[in-house]
Amino acid sequence: MKYFHELQLKGKRVVKRVDINSPVTETGAITINPRLERHGKSIAMLSDEGAKVIVLAHQGRKGKKDFVSLREHALLLEILTRKKVEFLESMEPEKVKETIENMKEGDILLLENVRMWKGEEEEGEEGELVKTLGPLTDIFVLDALSVSHRAHSSVVGLTGHAVSVAGPVLRSEIKALENIGEGGLTLILGGGKAKDSLKIMEKWLESGKARKVLLGGAISVLFLHASGKNIGGSLGYLEENGLLEYAEKAKGLLEKYPDEIMLPEDLGLEIGGKRVESGSGEVKEGRIMDIGEKTMEQYAGEILSAKRILVNGPMGVYEKKGFGKGTRKVLEAISESEAFSLVGGGHTITAIKELGLPEDKFSYISLSGKALIQYLSGKDLPAILALKKNRVERNV
Repeated sequence: MKYFHELQLKGKRVVKRVDINSPVTETGAITINPRLERHGKSIAMLSDEGAKVIVLAHQGRKGKKDFVSLREHALLLEILTRKKVEFLESMEPEKVKETIENMKEGDILLLENVRMWKGEEEEGEEGELVKTLGPLTDIFVLDALSVSHRAHSSVVGLTGHAVSVAGPVLRSEIKALENIGEGGLTLILGGGKAKDSLKIMEKWLESGKARKVLLGGAISVLFLHASGKNIGGSLGYLEENGLLEYAEKAKGLLEKYPDEIMLPEDLGLEIGGKRVESGSGEVKEGRIMDIGEKTMEQYAGEILSAKRILVNGPMGVYEKKGFGKGTRKVLEAISESEAFSLVGGGHTITAIKELGLPEDKFSYISLSGKALIQYLSGKDLPAILALKKNRVERNV
């Protein structure tokens, strides 16, 4: 797979697929957010190299309230790049061609929401976007791991028409993933998506690259149940969310990797609206909402002795008063650790912000979501495969 810095960009028409999909407020407004900030820097970088930068991005899904035009995104990118960002609302091929042919070195053009283009999600290389841009593209830059799990037209289609490379954001993400992939990994899994966590656990334990797996959140509740411990009112949570079907798999992993998997020794329960500490084998009532104080200290000790750390998901329901202790303790330990740390998952990133922890204390914070889960679970990502297969050669 080639990277952007290996090519001469000056004067080239560089089509760059980014991910600036942003939250939309009740009033329909878009505000500056981490995705816009990170991609704003990378867009400015290519512009500074003298490229004619044509930006592709999506926003929301058809039928959803956040499915809106990218006009406002262009205005925010202007603020972040400190450069003029032209927005082209028209999707007429001739208008797009005319606009691109009139671009000068360093110009930045943002095209309309790619999911408004015909065939974007269904037709891959045959989508209207690829038919229009194929002849106009010198270099295609994929710059978002977060869209790499989708074989959409704007993501994979242009790799058959132009020299295709990974951009600065994607490159940094891949480097972070390669770093944790070297082995000796301390894996910290929490949050509500126990199914995803289970897939990640299986992959890293079976590969022998996970040194320790520290569990919190829903996945820890599932494993506590699988180990034969009473989980009180949390049994209903497992039933409601279809997680009991994974109990046998969890039990099998516990039997196979008893030294690697760490379960909470104590817990923070919600009883009568208050936090009550309990040993993990003593739960008779209430719901499990956090790891307990002894477990926090144990996990912190493991973290401070780790060389590489991946954390995906909070340790409990940190949003609820009294139940953010475990998440804070674990994230503080990671921020103080000398280990390389990769943070994934929207709730983990939100917790870092809400708890007021400095983001620069973590080695890499991923914005990728589902694509990151698929990568960590050992699944191939269509866009990465397309970049690796790219054989188009031009004078670039």
